[in-house]
Amino acid sequence: MQQGVGGGAWGGSGQHPAAPSQPPIPAGQGWPGSVPPPPPVQPPPVPPQQVVPETTGHIPLPPAVAPGTGGATLAVLLIGPAGAGKTTVARHWAATRPVPTAHISLDDVREWVCSGFADPQAGWNEHSEAQYRLARRTCGFAARNFLANGISCILDDAVFPDRPVVGLGGWKRHVGPALLSVVLLPGLEIVLERNAARSGNRRLSDEEVARIHGRMAGWYGSGLSIIDNSHLDVEGTARALDETLARVIGTPQT
Repeated sequence: MQQGVGGGAWGGSGQHPAAPSQPPIPAGQGWPGSVPPPPPVQPPPVPPQQVVPETTGHIPLPPAVAPGTGGATLAVLLIGPAGAGKTTVARHWAATRPVPTAHISLDDVREWVCSGFADPQAGWNEHSEAQYRLARRTCGFAARNFLANGISCILDDAVFPDRPVVGLGGWKRHVGPALLSVVLLPGLEIVLERNAARSGNRRLSDEEVARIHGRMAGWYGSGLSIIDNSHLDVEGTARALDETLARVIGTPQT
């Protein structure tokens, strides 16, 4: 006899047995009847950051302009009688400029001659004249050398207005036509007092100082700038010199 389908283990009634029970599926988060989830963890508060203004870049400012002659490269001749203080003032002016500046003293160069030195206290003669000319040429050569290397220079000499070829004209030949000349001319009493404080061969007799001072008066009306430093100290005179030179170089040449 042929057995019917579904016999055997399935039971004789021919019906399928009930499916085994499955464990209940847990309710998903947010479903009705489920346990509410814990609150989300909040990150720690971020401290407020300092607002940095937007940079616009560095704008270089022009360098400060020094008063007076500033950084100009100059060749200066400071003229004056013995005792006017021209050597001391020239040295101070050169030492306090904001750019390299040399002081070339005619007397210092003249005194390079040791044996056979023509002492001005012995009077003016052909030997002293020759040594002065040689010292001026040497100073002019040194000045041109400094200027060629970008270094300003100031020279000092007792140049007489009644001898333009030997004096001012000679200096311009030695140094160059751009030489700026300023006269330092205090009163006679001040010159005599300062000369009395000098020593060595640079101290002259009162008669010689008065004679030189009288000849220097010829610079009035010459067109050169004249500074009366009778009541100025060294620093004040150097400042007046710098301001005078600034006016000279700022005046258009005709």
